[in-house]
Amino acid sequence: MGVTIKDVAKAAGVAPSTVSRVIADHPRISEATKKRVKKAMKEMGYHPNANARSLANRSNQSIGVVMPSSADKALQNPFFPEVLRGISGIAHKMDYSLLLATGETGAEMLEGVERMVYSNRVDGIILLYSQIDDPVVNFLLDQNFPFVIIGKPSERIDEITHVDNDNVSGGREITKHLISLGHERIAFIGGSTDLIVTVDRMRGYQMALEEAGLPYLDEYRVHTEFLKSGGQQAMNELFALPEPPTGLVIADDLMSIGVVNMLEECNKRVPDDLSIVSFNNVYLSEITRPPLTTVDIHIYELGVQAAKCLIAKVKDKSEPAKRIIVPFDIKYRSSTKANEAPTRNI
Repeated sequence: MGVTIKDVAKAAGVAPSTVSRVIADHPRISEATKKRVKKAMKEMGYHPNANARSLANRSNQSIGVVMPSSADKALQNPFFPEVLRGISGIAHKMDYSLLLATGETGAEMLEGVERMVYSNRVDGIILLYSQIDDPVVNFLLDQNFPFVIIGKPSERIDEITHVDNDNVSGGREITKHLISLGHERIAFIGGSTDLIVTVDRMRGYQMALEEAGLPYLDEYRVHTEFLKSGGQQAMNELFALPEPPTGLVIADDLMSIGVVNMLEECNKRVPDDLSIVSFNNVYLSEITRPPLTTVDIHIYELGVQAAKCLIAKVKDKSEPAKRIIVPFDIKYRSSTKANEAPTRNI
């Protein structure tokens, strides 16, 4: 018969429940007690049974990660592998595994998350997106289940731990860069306006235009998916305008690459015919031609911070909601140039 928790408790002079708490790394056990119990475990050659342990304290040492809409499309965007790299780095260090939840539709995603929660498969969940009136968020709040959002929650912002950039400032700074180069007709191409990140980046774009006394025109705002195919359709609409833009603020690097390809097909060149600025600084933005001027949102760090926050929350349910803002900076590359002949006819 092997060594039991009771044997360890007796040797360490504590209750068996204390030994269980030490094994589960319970925050309320003092360091001195932890040391004493661990010493007894080591001396007696006691190894906790992981399966029995997870049943006892309901911990699976695993984190659920929820992708937006269909994962096959999302994973084409280098943002997601990079944010996952940040999450898994911390998870690995803390001995947690990752479980991905995906779905083609909102209903499928909710179903996947419900399965994770009801079957006790994960200890907590990270959402890699933030959208308006999200049933997944409402479900997790109702269940009082630990979760963290990468992005900014659309409501109940003080109750939800989230890791984000200041996307309004990012949108404003990158638009001001185009204005400083003499561009006055500046368009915005963004993803779905259900996504908070699009709304915030567009608000920053609007602020920069208003501060400079430039027009904020409906026809200069095009919304489409954060993906290649979407960006190309948007270009057709913009260049059909009587006064096409000379500068573009594009909400995502992958979409920007689609736009550059599209412009080439129309015999327009970046930055000679059109200056482009973008967001995310995914690794492709540096190797594409021309390399993109883009807001570096430090994607890896977003993942690292989200995983740290979630694991802290899992270990101590009373951990208060936090807002962590990861700073951004702008990478100035060669997708922009001065607008030679500004036509200020406002």
